[in-house]
Amino acid sequence: MRRRISLAIALLSTASAGLACASIFYCFAFPETVYATPQHHRTPGSLSGVVVGPDDKPVPHASVNYQSSAGYNPHAVRTDSTGHFHIARLRADNYELRATAKGIFSEWKHNVAVGGGRDTNVTLRLIYSRGPSTATKPPATQK
Repeated sequence: MRRRISLAIALLSTASAGLACASIFYCFAFPETVYATPQHHRTPGSLSGVVVGPDDKPVPHASVNYQSSAGYNPHAVRTDSTGHFHIARLRADNYELRATAKGIFSEWKHNVAVGGGRDTNVTLRLIYSRGPSTATKPPATQK
C-alpha cells in the first residue's frame, strides 16, 4: 500500500514538473498570447445616451454624472433639448453613471465599458425622488 502511494506521488510530481515546464515554454514561444490587455482596449471611446423620466419620455437638460469605476475624476454633462447626451474622447475604462433632474434621479449604471474606438450607448431612467415624501397625511380619525 505504501509503495502504491509513493508511486502515485512520484507520478504526480513528475506530471506537475512537466506541466510547469510546458507552461514556461509556451510563454516564451508565444508571448503575444500571455498579455491580458489587447491593444485596442487602450484606444479611447465615447459614451452616448438618453435620460428618460418615469413616464418614459426623454428629459431635456438633465444632469448626467459620470466617473471611472475606481472613483477618479467625477464629471457632469447636461442632456440637450431632446434628452440626449454625448461624451467624447473618454479614456478606455469602466465608468459609473447616474442622471438627475427636477429632484428625481436614476440608479447608478455600474461598469459601463468604454474604449476600443467605439461609442457605448446607455439609457438612464429617472425613478427615485429626493427629499420628503409628497404624500398627503391620512385623515384624522373621529372620536
